Amino acid sequence: MPSLYFAEGLPYVVVMTVSVIMYKRLGISNADIAFYTSWLYLPWVIKPLWSPFVDMFKTKRLWVVALQAVLAVALALIAFAVSLPSFFTWTLVVFSLLAFASATHDIAADGFYMLGLPQHQQAAFVGVRSTFYRFAMITGQGLLVVLAGTIESRTGGNITAAWSATFVATAVLFVLFFLYHKFVLPYPLSDKPSLGAGARGVLHEFFQTFVIFFKKKDVVATLAFLLFYRFAEAQLVKLVTPFLLDARDEGGLGLTTSEVGVVYGTVGIAAMTVGGLLGGYVVSRNGLRFWLWPMVLIIHLPDVMFVYLSQVQPTNFLLINLAVSLEQFGYGFGFTAYMMYMIMVSEGEHKTAHFAICTGFMALGMMLPGMLSGTIQEMVGYKDFFLWVVLSTIPGFIVAMLVTIDPGFAKKREA
Repeated sequence: MPSLYFAEGLPYVVVMTVSVIMYKRLGISNADIAFYTSWLYLPWVIKPLWSPFVDMFKTKRLWVVALQAVLAVALALIAFAVSLPSFFTWTLVVFSLLAFASATHDIAADGFYMLGLPQHQQAAFVGVRSTFYRFAMITGQGLLVVLAGTIESRTGGNITAAWSATFVATAVLFVLFFLYHKFVLPYPLSDKPSLGAGARGVLHEFFQTFVIFFKKKDVVATLAFLLFYRFAEAQLVKLVTPFLLDARDEGGLGLTTSEVGVVYGTVGIAAMTVGGLLGGYVVSRNGLRFWLWPMVLIIHLPDVMFVYLSQVQPTNFLLINLAVSLEQFGYGFGFTAYMMYMIMVSEGEHKTAHFAICTGFMALGMMLPGMLSGTIQEMVGYKDFFLWVVLSTIPGFIVAMLVTIDPGFAKKREA
């Protein structure tokens, strides 16, 4: 589980966050960064369209190992493409390939997780799962960014060479993941293709997967929750690193690339990890229904930290770390409710494909607001943008009122 979820998280954070920092350092505008990198969410949005095939053909283990080889190749291609004259176009093309491979890897890895653990252990271990996913984020947003910043400073400001070397290192890491998991990943007895032979069976199974999902009880409330619970966060996450990097006279905090790697990619992710671990623990003790509203409050209220940072523009590095850590802790703790709700909705037949459908709507809820966030920020500036983010938390409270949680779900039962 630890190495699997580290390998799941790293390509996602590379596509969603590291790409933003790289493009910012290479001189791309906030509006273009937010718009085009938000399009990279698309594979996670539409992955339910091919998730039934991951369920139907071969084992989840085989999918995981094969896709890690594909991810290694894609990362190596980005290292090459970043040095091309039309680097923005070509890196976006390769990032798209990386995103499709990563989204498919997510389907297989999440299915592998749900097949191997009973319900209460899924809740208890969601913190462990999240921890190593967060370690991947620390590696991506933190160590890789610090590495790029260090190489940049030691090569006299050669930004292209710095990012090319960083992606070569990441590609090598995925070669090691591929080799390790090929020989060490276990073989659960329940990890079997869900389909027998025959083309008719393929089509029937494919459509039946979606029919069963959309016939679930309260499906409209479910979709609203998946789309709007993180409406504010979807906009915030796209502009955090540009805000930290932009000069103070442009409304930012004027941090260096390496400092951003420390603040947002290391200290912030560590705080998010602690929040995720604590969230998984308390849900496994008292159930999701008991903790839903505390988590709704804790994920949204700390967004005011960025209002403070944008209004005051503090120079104290420790204070900046503290403010970012509070927001990230709240996000880690509150996201547990979202993750466990998706697991609850996916219970039953076709749970791997149904979880992929949930994460597809989750990605859509991140993609659409994120596409517009850069344009909004450039129109109103950072101060008013973060005030808008706080107002954008309101839909998250509304959709939490609509969902129904099984009182016993995820709560550990005594034997």
